[in-house]
Amino acid sequence: MALIGFAYSKKAQGSSSEIFKILLFTIIPVFLIGPIAGAYVDRWDRRRTLYVCDFLRMALVFILPVFLFYIKNLSIAYILIFVIFCVARFFLPAKLSIVPDLVERKHLLIANSLVNITGMIAFIVGSGVSGVLVEYVGAEKGFYLDGLSFFISATLIYLIAKKPSAVVNLRKVSEDIVEVIKKSVIQEIKEGTLYFITQRNIRLTAAILFVVSSALGVISVVSIVFVQNALHSSTKYLGLLIMFLGAGLFLGSLVYGRFGQRLSYYRTIFTSLILTGAMIVCFALGLKQYPYFIPAALLSLGLGFVASPILIASNTIIHKSSDNQMRGKIFSSLEIVMHLGFLLFMYISSILAERFSHVSMLVTIGCVFCVLGAVSLAWQRKIPWLDKIGRE
Repeated sequence: MALIGFAYSKKAQGSSSEIFKILLFTIIPVFLIGPIAGAYVDRWDRRRTLYVCDFLRMALVFILPVFLFYIKNLSIAYILIFVIFCVARFFLPAKLSIVPDLVERKHLLIANSLVNITGMIAFIVGSGVSGVLVEYVGAEKGFYLDGLSFFISATLIYLIAKKPSAVVNLRKVSEDIVEVIKKSVIQEIKEGTLYFITQRNIRLTAAILFVVSSALGVISVVSIVFVQNALHSSTKYLGLLIMFLGAGLFLGSLVYGRFGQRLSYYRTIFTSLILTGAMIVCFALGLKQYPYFIPAALLSLGLGFVASPILIASNTIIHKSSDNQMRGKIFSSLEIVMHLGFLLFMYISSILAERFSHVSMLVTIGCVFCVLGAVSLAWQRKIPWLDKIGRE
């Protein structure tokens, strides 16, 4: 939110191209660091990786305002943003990979729902509060508050209790150490890529997430400026709308975590795509016709509610379909696939936004989701193994 506030302050009105420039430096690390990060995350202690990454990000975020507001060297500031998100490339696969290390296989859906729920609580509170704070205290202080949040996160992760270790087989440990030394990082990346390609559940889930991320790339560029111009605010209402979106994601995670155990994961994802597309259309047309905060907030709440099962079901499929020693590499590969779609369509939409209305672009994305979900749902019924996923 502080970055959006900073970008908005550089121009009298919000700009899709300006948002694209900011987001570009946050996404490039996915392609440069992602494959390497996945290989190392599978070698390292995942808990230690998480809290070290957060401590590093805390230090970098505290330094960032010096170059943005005092020295006013944007080149170094963008390099710092780039480095911060390079560190994040190690954090995210470690976070997603650690879940099966903490719970039994039969509890994975509930565990993923709880991870989403706690994330949504932070998302709701953070988005609502940060949008208002950045509006009133400025972007500079927003960066310091963000750095403080990384410190709190790192401390809490450090306090996570480890499982008691089983009886150690020294011979097995020695063999594993020798095997790790023999393998190069490049070999591990190749193995992870091959594993990613050959597993049909992972391939299909990656394709779904690519489409979803591509749509998010368009929405991220278009909707930010659309909301800023419709509600005449740089970050205040934007942050509050994100808060309501997070509240919907939170409620949807609760409901799906409670009642989704016996449902096919893919059927759930395809149904959510249809409902999400319908809500995007309603949001765009509703905010255009009634540019007021309350209807926009209610539509954001509904959008979050119907979209929440997509990520939960996708993560659970990956956890159940991948081996433990491959999990970090799989999630890093998924990040590359997702961010490739996000970056590509974010760039395309930043150009198209200068020629087409924001409303028409959002409506188009919503219609694509509806059609894709309906076609996939009909196709899924003809393939038995797809319907079985989630009933195991």
